[in-house]
Amino acid sequence: MAELKYMPGFGNECVSEDPRCPGALPEGQNNPQVCPYGLYAEQLSGSAFTCPRSTNKRSWLYRILPSVCHKPFKPMDQGHLTHNWDEAETEPNQLRWKPFGIPRASEKKLDFVSGLHTLCGAGEPKSRNGIAIHIFTCNTSMINRCFYNSDGDFLIVPQQGKLLITTEFGKLLVEPNEICVIQQGMRFSVEVFGETRGYILEVFGAHFELPDLGPIGANGLANPRDFLVPVAWYEDRQVAGDYTVISKYQGKLFSAQQDFSPFNVVAWHGNYTPYKYNLDNFMVINSVAFDHADPSIFTVLTAKSTRPGVALADFVIFPPRWGVANNTFRPPYYHRNCMSEFMGLIKGRYEAKEEGFQPGGGSLHSMMTPHGPDAECFEKASKARLEPERVAEGTMAFMFESSFSMAVTTWGLKTSNCLDRTYYKCWEQLKSHFNPSCK
Repeated sequence: MAELKYMPGFGNECVSEDPRCPGALPEGQNNPQVCPYGLYAEQLSGSAFTCPRSTNKRSWLYRILPSVCHKPFKPMDQGHLTHNWDEAETEPNQLRWKPFGIPRASEKKLDFVSGLHTLCGAGEPKSRNGIAIHIFTCNTSMINRCFYNSDGDFLIVPQQGKLLITTEFGKLLVEPNEICVIQQGMRFSVEVFGETRGYILEVFGAHFELPDLGPIGANGLANPRDFLVPVAWYEDRQVAGDYTVISKYQGKLFSAQQDFSPFNVVAWHGNYTPYKYNLDNFMVINSVAFDHADPSIFTVLTAKSTRPGVALADFVIFPPRWGVANNTFRPPYYHRNCMSEFMGLIKGRYEAKEEGFQPGGGSLHSMMTPHGPDAECFEKASKARLEPERVAEGTMAFMFESSFSMAVTTWGLKTSNCLDRTYYKCWEQLKSHFNPSCK
């Protein structure tokens, strides 16, 4: 595979044209009477026309045929993809899942779309307000199939196996410890290279953005220059009526047929693009005196709600870092939260629960459900000699945190067969150390 090229920056106005067609971008206007090379001009809008410039998202695509050239959409099998949050009984307990299984291709072929499994979520796409968390497990590439999400944005976190994602804007190679965001309406296809697994955070009604830094200043956390946008690449390929375009619309899947590849964009310009980011580039900020800073300092991306300071969803990571706080219980504190917290593990061992929480699995601590370090972690950290130490070396855990109270699907509670029903026992060994005679 030839090394892919990218353009750096977050939310930038970009221009790109495939070098096979120099001058494919019109000069000085978006929609000329006749486009260079006989291309069609098509605008992809990611925001209302009248949004302020700071939040206005759109790109112009110059393509061999416009995306409107397809047969009518028809309903298709949903598999385990759902936005029915009432299908299972409400579950307020702490939940933990063992690594989600990946079928072998010889047993059952699954591509990225057929391998989507909804774990939990809240809200709904019709009102453009909500989120969903999906697990994807696949073993087969998408052949003559592409997908786009009419409902919202996908933040994709591969955990096992790399993804070669072809989009209308170009190609992205996304490996474990990287993430990518495919925004609403963007068509893409996923090629895999074996048994592949990962996590998806879907948001309806908002786009992901970098968090405000406040007193941190101008630099820190995820720096804009480290986000990468693909460069234009096209194929002029006929498929004789057998190319399938899959749309997720109002939580349902629909398919339409066409006789050409949708990845026929020769040139494009705009600020509404897919992008990827390497988590190793995150500039970690931590306490250097005592106590904990709240985990919000580890926020990579946020999707804001209409309430100031409250997110539809945050993507937070817990990367390798130094722990130096004095006279401090250094692991995460015991907590009850007005937010919902889903955690996943890309690699390594999470410091608060070194046993049981495994790469490719997950946990959900719902709104106001108590959680915190297990008994072994508490005893060890309470007696540890406090010296500067590396924390989470070789580990990358993450959290999808949301202001929504999320419901768990039937697949998450039963069908997946991955729910660890002994999770609560990790706290049963916590014992009282209270002694009224000893301060």
